[in-house]
Amino acid sequence: MSFKQLIFKQKIPASVNEVWEFISSPSNLSKITPAYMGFEITSKTAIDKMYEGMIISYKVSPVSRLKTIWVTEITHIKENEYFVDEQRIGPYAMWHHEHLLEPIENGVLMTDIISYKPPYSFLGSFANWLFIQRKLMGIFKYRFAAVEEIFGVYK
Repeated sequence: MSFKQLIFKQKIPASVNEVWEFISSPSNLSKITPAYMGFEITSKTAIDKMYEGMIISYKVSPVSRLKTIWVTEITHIKENEYFVDEQRIGPYAMWHHEHLLEPIENGVLMTDIISYKPPYSFLGSFANWLFIQRKLMGIFKYRFAAVEEIFGVYK
């Protein structure tokens, strides 16, 4: 089973506090997720502000309208700096997503580090080559554009 890692960086013309307030609210995740993913938070707990140990459940369609349940845990948080979500139940053999914020001149550098293992051993590696990695790249390309629409274009 192969381990994969993707890194995405985006400069945002806003304060760290503004960006943190947005990304640390699970209810905002649907605003930066493509509609074709059919993303829906199904957790019964409040979703205004995340906290360490928070469990969030979703329904999502990673492949062609096939709904799956995805459960993540917020495992680490340092306010205005970073948080980490890890899959507990879902489509990957392993999923670890770091969200990092760093103040820069006239804004914030947001870095996403996604470390994952596709499911199903060598078949998952083939599926990753065939479509999983491309799908993830598309989701983060969409997210990049959505964040620009919300906060503006960094200049």
